[in-house]
Amino acid sequence: MMTHAYNESYLSNAKDRLSSFFDYAINDCKIKPDWITVLFINTGYAEQFERGNPAYVAGMSGVELARAVILKAYGRKELPKPTNSEECSPEYWAGWALAEYQWYCGRRFKDIFERIPLTKIIGMYSVYHEMDITNFIDTMEEFYKAAEGDSNLKRIRESRGLSQSELAEQSGINVRNIQMYEQRVNDIDKAQARTLYKLSRVLGCDIEDLLENPMM
Repeated sequence: MMTHAYNESYLSNAKDRLSSFFDYAINDCKIKPDWITVLFINTGYAEQFERGNPAYVAGMSGVELARAVILKAYGRKELPKPTNSEECSPEYWAGWALAEYQWYCGRRFKDIFERIPLTKIIGMYSVYHEMDITNFIDTMEEFYKAAEGDSNLKRIRESRGLSQSELAEQSGINVRNIQMYEQRVNDIDKAQARTLYKLSRVLGCDIEDLLENPMM
């Protein structure tokens, strides 16, 4: 039996907040979809939200949540007013649908986004926005399970919207080495600390997140 993330009484609020959060951050603040998910996770707000903390899923609006995340990540920053469009954008729908999926499966946003990037979820809008939400949930489960076999490096890289070449260029790590780690030909757990540091800095994650067996 599936264990839901929190009490269902908060779900409607959570869907409203997360939809406005992504709509404002992406369309008004012009932050790339896969980068706002990194900020959401790294600032700690995602962890509070996924637990159904009332202060976050009901106590603030989606715009207030987005501003809190952005300001914590970047410090003082002038942010635009929300456009409050009456049309449902793909980003708004993605937040609405994702909130339902995260509540349903009880998984961490970090685990979801490492396997299914937000850009991919937004791309589902044209097919799924008029379908029953159960169709979206079923497809998300298929995507999640299909990604289980990928290496952590590949999952995280793809969740950031980076190609192997782009990661190589930004990190200074040879693209062939990245390919060998992702294919598990070379053991990333035995990579030099400097290599892991360079990769984690570009990907916005902890070094431990890249390791296949971090406890060994």
